[in-house]
Amino acid sequence: MKRAIAFLIVLLVGLAALYFGERRHESTRVSANAVLEVAADVQRDLTRAPMRLTRLSDDQEIKLGNELAERYSDEAPNLTPEEQGLEAYLRKVGASVSFQAHRRLPYSFHLLPNRSMINAFSLPGGHVYVGEGILDLMSSEDQLAFILGHEIEHIDHYHCAERVQVEARLRDLKLGIIGALVQIPLEVWEAGYSKDEELEADREGMRIAVLGGYSPYGAVSLFEEFEKLNAEYVIRAKSPEQELSELAIQSLAGYFRSHPATSDRLSQAKSLIAQEQWQDRRTQKRFRVEYETRNGEFVKQER
Repeated sequence: MKRAIAFLIVLLVGLAALYFGERRHESTRVSANAVLEVAADVQRDLTRAPMRLTRLSDDQEIKLGNELAERYSDEAPNLTPEEQGLEAYLRKVGASVSFQAHRRLPYSFHLLPNRSMINAFSLPGGHVYVGEGILDLMSSEDQLAFILGHEIEHIDHYHCAERVQVEARLRDLKLGIIGALVQIPLEVWEAGYSKDEELEADREGMRIAVLGGYSPYGAVSLFEEFEKLNAEYVIRAKSPEQELSELAIQSLAGYFRSHPATSDRLSQAKSLIAQEQWQDRRTQKRFRVEYETRNGEFVKQER
């Protein structure tokens, strides 16, 4: 009965979206890729619909995320003044991108000061963590905006919340008892999601980054850098141009294992740019951290 109700809800939402889409005055390019994306999204929504009936409330999700974040905070070292400047930069870019998210959650952004960590991940309720290693690979603020948008969309589209449901079932934990759910290991949140969810986070992360004033080519250039690093370090097809530590190489290999093939992600990004007619938004902002120190303390520069 619950599945039938969920199906009817999804069907009604789809019909409403179609109705209002037809009423739009803007002309939108229609392509086979766009049609396939819509079909895939509908299929995904139908398979995930039953989870919506038992999902945590926003307040519960936020509370759980805050308690999990405290565990990360307990394990994290104190940031140097330079690292504080980098975290402030994350928060600045993250604020612009998260403002475009559908869910009004208390998004917050944290630096993990480990140059061997080439990854980023999110917690239920709004916390986003970025490893210093992945920041070292970036050359533009737009690349950072895309990565933050990707992680925000794992929260915004309930991927994190649904992982709570799955883990609670596997571990026989009561879904409504936050004190029980915090037993879920922190490593669970650092793992990737399904291919469909990762590609959804890519698509929607690009969208909110663009709405936040960034170039969609931030995603393209970052994926191109990933392809280069995959060839140099993971496949070892040629000599690397830059040196990475063995731990960073292991982290990079783990990132590739937990995400869809970079070629698929790059292809989707280029298709979305063509579909949305974003080709003229090529200019990217320089990756620029602004800070100064006084008596060893971080102080943000005045503009």
